[in-house]
Amino acid sequence: MHMLIADDNVQITDVLTKYARNEGYDVDCVYDGAAALRAVRNTPYDIILLDVLMPLISGLEVCKRIRQFSAVPIIMISAKTEEVDRILGLDTGADDYVTKPFSPSEVMARVRAVTRRRTADPSDPAPKEIRVDNLQIQLENNMVLIDGKPVNVSRKEIDLLWTLASYPKKVFTRENLLNTLWGMDYYGDARTVDSQIKRLRAKLDQFEHPCWRIKTVWGIGYSFESMADTEKSAE
Repeated sequence: MHMLIADDNVQITDVLTKYARNEGYDVDCVYDGAAALRAVRNTPYDIILLDVLMPLISGLEVCKRIRQFSAVPIIMISAKTEEVDRILGLDTGADDYVTKPFSPSEVMARVRAVTRRRTADPSDPAPKEIRVDNLQIQLENNMVLIDGKPVNVSRKEIDLLWTLASYPKKVFTRENLLNTLWGMDYYGDARTVDSQIKRLRAKLDQFEHPCWRIKTVWGIGYSFESMADTEKSAE
């Protein structure tokens, strides 16, 4: 497993590197946003720890640009603790958001939660693709296609859509989704799910999809609804 740590604070990168190597990661460190982009373009990382406030190019902009060509999991690290900053980071494409000061052990717990589904047993006989009308979700290839055209989604968004579409009409509470996708050791709150759903919908809605949707069940959570399933239940 290969990790990139991008932070201009050498003390932070040194500590995180030590903990990441104890988890079995090979680690590369860079200290500005431009170097982070070059590294990601040249190396297939399994996860990125990305500081928000970096020289040359901000972490938010780096995250935004990475999402144009890669679904690699990204955990943002920031001294900004306001809710709006956390939501902005998630909306930009991050899978998780950690505020400074932090415990390195907590960061590694976040890493484990984000990568848990990616390290699943490859011999698992579970299906690797879901098709609903013009939607294809290819879990193994990290791809979502609508009418055969790729949708620029992150790995966490793929996992979220896969979970919902695997159980059409089933209502998932925010807590269900947090536990399923982020794990029991996740330290966030239910608004993380709302932010991910909002971002995923915006990307899916760039394409026509009249026969399916992610439905908000007010006061409870979310479900995946196929018009074909709705018609069958009405018969």
